[in-house]
Amino acid sequence: MTRLISLAGAIGKGFLRDRTAVFFTILFPLMFLLIFGGIFKDQTIAKSDVLQIGPVPVLDQLPPQAQAELSKVLEVTRTDDRADALEQVRKGDAEAAIEQQGDTVVLHYSAADQVKAGTIRGIVESLVQQGNLAAAGVSTPAISLDTQQVEDESLKTIQYITPGLLGWAVAVGAMFGAALTLVTWRQKKLLRRLRLSPVSTVTVIGARVGVSIGVALVQTAIFIGIALLPYFGLRLSDYWWMAIPLVIAGTLAFMSLGLLAGAWAKTPEAASAIANLIVLPMAFLSGSFFPIDAAPTWLRTLSNVFPLKHLNEAMLDVMVRGEGPVSVLPTIALLLGFAAIVGALAARLFRWDDV
Repeated sequence: MTRLISLAGAIGKGFLRDRTAVFFTILFPLMFLLIFGGIFKDQTIAKSDVLQIGPVPVLDQLPPQAQAELSKVLEVTRTDDRADALEQVRKGDAEAAIEQQGDTVVLHYSAADQVKAGTIRGIVESLVQQGNLAAAGVSTPAISLDTQQVEDESLKTIQYITPGLLGWAVAVGAMFGAALTLVTWRQKKLLRRLRLSPVSTVTVIGARVGVSIGVALVQTAIFIGIALLPYFGLRLSDYWWMAIPLVIAGTLAFMSLGLLAGAWAKTPEAASAIANLIVLPMAFLSGSFFPIDAAPTWLRTLSNVFPLKHLNEAMLDVMVRGEGPVSVLPTIALLLGFAAIVGALAARLFRWDDV
């Protein structure tokens, strides 16, 4: 244990002395948190999934031509289970749910995508106005619209940006740290020296893993701390702390990818190029920078292959949507399984030196 702590301390000091590593691991991803916080609201609109709870005359009584036009922007699915419909909206499986209570149309929406929520509200308001025109001659409107957000009214865009960018930051830090460290140590013959020293291989691996997890937890604390500032107004759910085991599992998964890149590459430049080639497309296709709801179906299906997609979704669930700890256990198991498989492949390609 003493050797493990000493080696981990040496690796940590080396990381802190490398200003480039500190910048690209912590400060660079943090810049994206600040930048995307202001531009996320400008994303494009895709066809929205809406649940119709029971009979809604405003929708049911539309003429066929109007229903055909409405189907171009809304995918309306009928359901009689009100609780399930609201749960789907809260989880992000549907953008909104509509029900009619007497003369009042109630629109339940999610703040996860405020652009879509605003668009759906505009469409429903138009339908309500048509209903009022149809009831011409009545002194007061026969139908009114009431909108109800399924989450806390104080939710802001920052709450949906933070988990995705944090997932990307964890991926970058773990992957680049493992890849560049492995190649650099091999080039400088440090791996050979460590192998000949009384320090066991398990201790070396444990120290490197410990430092990577420590850096990831520091990233998490910085991201959440800055997002909690009044300027941004982040509000965490009751189960936000489940992001910690998710970050640890994600670090192990992306560290295994970094070890695979480092085992394959012969130079730091090659390791960096391989890591970039993997992590950047994965970030865009996993929703770290912007939602991919508007992407083609095949692309959204492909994104499910990437571990970052599952990490982002799980952190969004526990940090924002208020999902319980049990809901993210499958994701943690998936990330750990991914780390084991890719880590085993990296071990087969591992070499102590370039000779």
